[in-house]
Amino acid sequence: MTLFPEMCEAVLSESIIGRAREKGCVDIRCVNIRDFTADKHNRVDDAPYGGGMGMLMQTQPIYDCYRSLYAETEEKPHLIYLSPQGKTLTQSRVKELSALPRVVLLCGHYEGVDERVLEEIVDEEISVGDYVLTGGELPALVLMDAICRMLPGVLPNDEAKELESHYNSLLEYPQYTRPPVWHGREVPEVLLSGHHGNIARWRREQSLLRTKLRRPELLETAELTKQDKAFLETLQTEGESDG
Repeated sequence: MTLFPEMCEAVLSESIIGRAREKGCVDIRCVNIRDFTADKHNRVDDAPYGGGMGMLMQTQPIYDCYRSLYAETEEKPHLIYLSPQGKTLTQSRVKELSALPRVVLLCGHYEGVDERVLEEIVDEEISVGDYVLTGGELPALVLMDAICRMLPGVLPNDEAKELESHYNSLLEYPQYTRPPVWHGREVPEVLLSGHHGNIARWRREQSLLRTKLRRPELLETAELTKQDKAFLETLQTEGESDG
């Protein structure tokens, strides 16, 4: 639900998500809230009560747009309002949302949305970070992309998404391609060895190392094996020795 459906379609028709839509892996529709206004001038906003800068999106066009989507199945879709006041988006929440049959995203604009319609129809508010954007379209595109990647058939195989950063609360290991030497920097020898066991071990250790250095808080929720814990203890011991 947006005031700028063409903007959203331009992004969602390309690359992996565009191909997934063509294959029928996911059905995405960008609905123009402005199509549901009763105002003869096609307005969807007005000045806020109490004064202040900017304009506020009105209740009626948003609610009628929502009701049109609700009426298609008579089953309430899970409605998310993209807002800097929402809970910060995480990969675990993305996985949960990808299991829902139907999700509707509401994109605000101007100075936001009349609080009453949010109270009436919104199930949760989600933020993509602690900063402010012009509208909800960019956060909605981020969320849609993240959800779609979790759906069957969108990526080449399940392993592709399971190895990515944040999927298992760990950052992804570094990756390399040809040439083997570039500007004096060499590809790690283990990746050229052809030994799959050693490569898998190196990648796991690099993932743990990168997470510890860059996002150590993620390790608190990561599923770690005994080998993982032993490797992290080794890193801790080495760090203490260097200190």
